Amino acid sequence: MARRLPPLNALRAFEAGARHLSFTKAAGELFVTQAAVSHQVKLLEQDLGVTLFRRMTRKLALTAEGRRLLGPVGEALDAIAEAAGELRAGVGGGALTLSLTPSFGVQWLAQRLGRFWSAHPEIELRLQHSIHLVDFARDEVDAAVRWGGGAWPGVEAVYLMRAGLTPVCSPALGEGPTALKVPDDLRHHTLLHDRDHIGWAQWLALAGVRDVAPRRGPVIDDSSMLHQAVLNGQGVALAEENLIRAELAAGRLIKPFDIDLDADNAYYLVAPPRNFERPNVQAFRDFLLAELKADEAPRGS
Repeated sequence: MARRLPPLNALRAFEAGARHLSFTKAAGELFVTQAAVSHQVKLLEQDLGVTLFRRMTRKLALTAEGRRLLGPVGEALDAIAEAAGELRAGVGGGALTLSLTPSFGVQWLAQRLGRFWSAHPEIELRLQHSIHLVDFARDEVDAAVRWGGGAWPGVEAVYLMRAGLTPVCSPALGEGPTALKVPDDLRHHTLLHDRDHIGWAQWLALAGVRDVAPRRGPVIDDSSMLHQAVLNGQGVALAEENLIRAELAAGRLIKPFDIDLDADNAYYLVAPPRNFERPNVQAFRDFLLAELKADEAPRGS
């Protein structure tokens, strides 16, 4: 006998709204608009022929029918997420899908991946690049590397490295009549931005530079292209020093000023606590921590 189920998207919107008692918070979790959540809930109410929420000024409350529905829907979605996670993990580890910020993937991880593959040929590694937070109940992702303060709801966060910003450039910009010697010399050079102008505005204020417009220069939201532009001497960019340590050590890039913008943020490996019980996630976590320890070894010698 065919099941007569309500619309599944509407059930997800209802469950998130009921859990938060807020359509706005539910929208943030589901990466949709508040209006979309409200619309899906209305569709569900029409399908069932009942009212699920009492809508008050700046407040939601579940009706008796809403409370009756929430338990089974929440349990069903949890069971689906758990089963999907087990399938993604595969037998004995299998595939490992990671979501990475582009800068971390391009500037730090790419040059180290060969060592992970050699140590774990049994793990099929799949890398995705994104700056957005991951919805582990929806996205086919086992773990993610993210930049921020480390306090994200519903996930465990393993500290990796500090992510302070510092100006970097080609050694060629440190020579000649317009050589970068002091921060005010930036007025002779192009500022390269990643997603917006905020980072440079904060750094220039920290350095006490008044005659350099923070919005001057192109915005390049592709990390690979931005990195290549810096290497080619096209301008000066803000970068996380820990991500480009190899280029600094080799002399391909220089740090013209010893002024870092530390916004109290860092890189973290994040995943739901149950995901850290999987052998493939544990293997990648241990690999990251071992590589970071090796990076620090020369400093302590």
